[in-house]
Amino acid sequence: MTARVKGTKKAFWKNVLQIQCLTLLGVSTALLPILSQGRAFAVDPPIAAESSGDLVSKLEVTSPTSLWQNLPPLGDPSLYLPEVEGNVRLVLRLGERRVYVYQGETAIASYPVAVGKASTPTPTGEYEVFQMIENPVWQSPWTGKVTAPGPNSALGLRWIGFAQMSNGIIGFHGTPTVSSIGRAASNGCVRMRNEDVLALFDQVEMGTPVTVEN
Repeated sequence: MTARVKGTKKAFWKNVLQIQCLTLLGVSTALLPILSQGRAFAVDPPIAAESSGDLVSKLEVTSPTSLWQNLPPLGDPSLYLPEVEGNVRLVLRLGERRVYVYQGETAIASYPVAVGKASTPTPTGEYEVFQMIENPVWQSPWTGKVTAPGPNSALGLRWIGFAQMSNGIIGFHGTPTVSSIGRAASNGCVRMRNEDVLALFDQVEMGTPVTVEN
């Protein structure tokens, strides 16, 4: 019984030494269970070499690290990465009666507007878009009458709210009264041609910054 145990240990350590040698030579660890069970397996033919140094050098040639190091450079990363542009923001200049759409520091569009008259001025300051409504329904604050949505509604085809005031919400909207565009004529809101407010609506989103300045 003792001899069998020793023989088993001897065979075990022999397999361990074989596993260590083959691991050093780059044999896949997936083959190790096969070796430990004493089964035959096939590997690539040995590399002919005059010395261990030659063997190591030839193994290095086929190593993944060597292949990666020999790849040509990619060049300028900007050729492969998408361009990152600044976020859209709006700047309403009351004196110019015009709203500008900026992307980063570049104005990419601008539209003429009507702003609040002297008795109901459009407020200046920093705001952000918090309402976006397609085909808004308008209710007169004076008579309570509700106007069906459409191009002839007082709010036109789109509403973009950006400032919450004590007397209501200020926003960009379309208008059928195009003769007021370019003047201080509204009750504080920013009137736009329907085609212009449609274009502006497509360029903003909830949270878009809005700067109103004189």
